[in-house]
Amino acid sequence: MTELHHLTIAEAGRLYRARKLSPVELTRAYLDRIAAIDDGIHSYLLVTADRAMEEARAAETELMAGKDRGPMHGIPYGLKDVYETAGIRTTCHSKLLENHIPREDATAQKKLRAGGGVLLGKHALWEFTFGGPSYDQPWPPALNPWDKKRALLGSSTGSGAAIAAGLCAGAMGSDTGGSIRSPAALCGLAGLKPTYGRVSRVGVLPNTYSFDHAGPMAWTVEDVALMLQVVAGHDPADPGSIDEPVDNYAEGVNTSIRGKRIGLIRDWYDGEGKTQPEAVKALDEAVAVFRSLGCTVEEIRVPTMREFLDCKIPITLSEIYAAYEKDLKARPEDFGRQFRYRIMPGVLIRGSDHVHAIRWRTILAKRMLAHFEHIDLMLTAGHLGEPPQVDPTAKPAILNATSPSVTTPFNLTGQPALALCCGFLPDGFPIGMQIAGRPFDDAGVLAAGHAFEQATNFRSRRPVIVPQAVAAE
Repeated sequence: MTELHHLTIAEAGRLYRARKLSPVELTRAYLDRIAAIDDGIHSYLLVTADRAMEEARAAETELMAGKDRGPMHGIPYGLKDVYETAGIRTTCHSKLLENHIPREDATAQKKLRAGGGVLLGKHALWEFTFGGPSYDQPWPPALNPWDKKRALLGSSTGSGAAIAAGLCAGAMGSDTGGSIRSPAALCGLAGLKPTYGRVSRVGVLPNTYSFDHAGPMAWTVEDVALMLQVVAGHDPADPGSIDEPVDNYAEGVNTSIRGKRIGLIRDWYDGEGKTQPEAVKALDEAVAVFRSLGCTVEEIRVPTMREFLDCKIPITLSEIYAAYEKDLKARPEDFGRQFRYRIMPGVLIRGSDHVHAIRWRTILAKRMLAHFEHIDLMLTAGHLGEPPQVDPTAKPAILNATSPSVTTPFNLTGQPALALCCGFLPDGFPIGMQIAGRPFDDAGVLAAGHAFEQATNFRSRRPVIVPQAVAAE
């Protein structure tokens, strides 16, 4: 059997139900591994060991008695530390909230808990999902298990690192401009930004209300589908939540994609944007895989990444500044330097700038979604260029308003977008791609990602990790 800490959610669930594995056994394996190696990765801000064992014992008792709460029953998972947890510290990786103990769980956490999940702890992130890797906060930034010298793009950094390192089976992240998909791509795993309004954000500390998405991350697309099955659904308490029926993602992930029409957005990574030649080759090979699965793939022309970025910046800067203005004025010293530098230009955004950007967003989204009159899915890169090197001495910088982002456009359109591994660089570092679909066709996106994983062998390759040392396989 696969090492316990490398079991997928689906595999662990099957073993539970065949009574060949206990949730207590799996949870203990994860806790032991966290204790052995996380000092060198820093993926957790807080480990809830006692609670995890208690929840694991409860899940074992229920499963042995024939009570099945669903696909996350007895599964050890983590939460990006923006998800509020009743009685458990929630910090947003900021000194400002170092002693913040919420009274209620975020809606997604309530669903995971009701589904019998086992909470291992809270994951590191970029401060308030915006500040970049901060070295002046009470906890160090998370490092990439594939190569600790390469920076993990945010902001769900700890979640991506923990899954890749075998320190949890899955995690809930958040995504405002790529914060689930970027770390998923750079850690060689799967991460879904669901359709806007598909997963409740109640109890998830905000970045930009207009673009914030909550979603699952895991080693495989199938596992992402199983997690989405548990957390998806309408929440009247979230003004952005949309009352749409929840598909059967757990079963739909195995749907054939033969006959699907895929629009390739090549210009974003091999034209307007540039990525490594090896990544371009990997994406060409991914196109060949989809064609072998019976899909048609044709290049399409969509709005430029620069248009989406120029539209997003005034909305993001004004909304995140509004969210934290009170504390910025009262306790500026409790924020990291990187966060302060990035957020302060928000004070210069006028109301009219925000209004014009919101209207422009609608125009861009209509232009983008019009392509679904003749395609079913979109395909593009998951990341552009080489990940930057880790540099604890780097000076803080303002928000980058010039470099294009291959993930940001899908936040403005609200489409479901999935990041997954499509290959490796010569040095063994993962290459990621994205699959996007029509709003609320999360099931179609997941089915395409799962079909690709089943047709390739990239899921068999893991980073090799020993205490205080990380190297690629």
